[in-house]
Amino acid sequence: MKKMNEESLDTKTLLLFFIPLGASASLVSLSHLIINSTLARAEQSEMIIASYAVAMSLFSITERLAVILRQTCSSLVRDRGSFKLMSVFTMYLILSLLIVSLAIAYSPVGDFIFATIYGVKDSMVVNIKDIYQVLIFVTVFSALRCLSHGIIIFNRQTKWLTFGMVIRLIGMYVLSLYFIETGNISGRTGAYIFLTGMFIECIVSIIEARSLVRRMPVTTEQEIRSKQEIFQFYSPLMLSSIITVIIGPAINIFLGKTENIELAIASYALAFGVVQLFLSFFSYMHQIVINFYEKHQQKVKVFALVIGFLPGILLFVFCYTPTGTLFLEKVMGISGRLLAESLQVLKVFMIMAIVFPFIDFFNGLLMVQKQTRVTIISQSTNLLVTVIVLTTCVFFASAWNGIIGALAQSLGMLGELIVVSAIVNAREHTKGRDSIFKIGRLSKEG
Repeated sequence: MKKMNEESLDTKTLLLFFIPLGASASLVSLSHLIINSTLARAEQSEMIIASYAVAMSLFSITERLAVILRQTCSSLVRDRGSFKLMSVFTMYLILSLLIVSLAIAYSPVGDFIFATIYGVKDSMVVNIKDIYQVLIFVTVFSALRCLSHGIIIFNRQTKWLTFGMVIRLIGMYVLSLYFIETGNISGRTGAYIFLTGMFIECIVSIIEARSLVRRMPVTTEQEIRSKQEIFQFYSPLMLSSIITVIIGPAINIFLGKTENIELAIASYALAFGVVQLFLSFFSYMHQIVINFYEKHQQKVKVFALVIGFLPGILLFVFCYTPTGTLFLEKVMGISGRLLAESLQVLKVFMIMAIVFPFIDFFNGLLMVQKQTRVTIISQSTNLLVTVIVLTTCVFFASAWNGIIGALAQSLGMLGELIVVSAIVNAREHTKGRDSIFKIGRLSKEG
């Protein structure tokens, strides 16, 4: 596969690589908004959305382990031999995730997790398990999709990620309209829409990735020679991801101790879905670092600095102009106290919108340096701060409801940024390099 000339890099090249990635990620968030807006039209919308949110928060733990195959593949796979090893590794991972998920969905383990750990009402447990039984299959297609994405991103054919997401959204929207027209909306409705979309995107990604793999060399000097090498890179990301993904369930558990449980969980879930629409476009900052930083450090630093503040600015405009209210009411079908509460939660999420892109930038540096173990430290800090804030707010201000979740998650991410930036900067200083925060005079590049 012919690569871009490594001697030159301009802003246009970065944007042509980054924008399709950002667009595809934003469309992922839009797909969740389609689901939530469908569920919001149900008769018992608060209960159904809350049940779906709890099932998704647990599902996100296993699904996250599938998603990091994308970074692992784009960082390590350079030829057909390494792709074969990565494919075998993926199959082992899928099998492991299925065993765990089936135990949760079809045994008393699930009852214990949802009723005791999450603390939800017994009447909700059956609905949550029904939803989770469908989400199991989403994990399989997500893993295969992310393996394919790694190949597509490394070969800089990022437009295919956007194309796959567009086709996915069309399928989800059509199915959503069907459920709305028939009026047959339950918690499982959201899971069926999600599964259909993931299957469609998976098929599109696999078709393109297979075409790219055929054109890759059989072997290269950068070849990985064993699954153990893959696991050494993957396992720290896995552990740190487990730590991070625990945050979602932890927030829902603590929201279950607020004054109005269903309102708290539902408003947090809806607001988080909206803020993800803003943040997701910038969630591939690490791929800019992985693909360009080693040869174009200054250019990537400037690009990250300029792009990184945009989500916070956009969310501010959304929250403090009529745009936010109109979107929540007209597009998502939210009304009454749920609308007012969701908008208040969104305002608190502005902290996270400012912090998130820069965390992704530093995590990209750790992947380039093959120092993924550092993410365990930084994301443990995130979890610790989040739990401290949750505990404090639930004890002293339980009437804040969904706002508690947004505040805890935002301050947790701020703590993560402080730790990861300090560690990366210390490593650069130890190696005799300039501070990562220092942006020197740019050389003329192409």
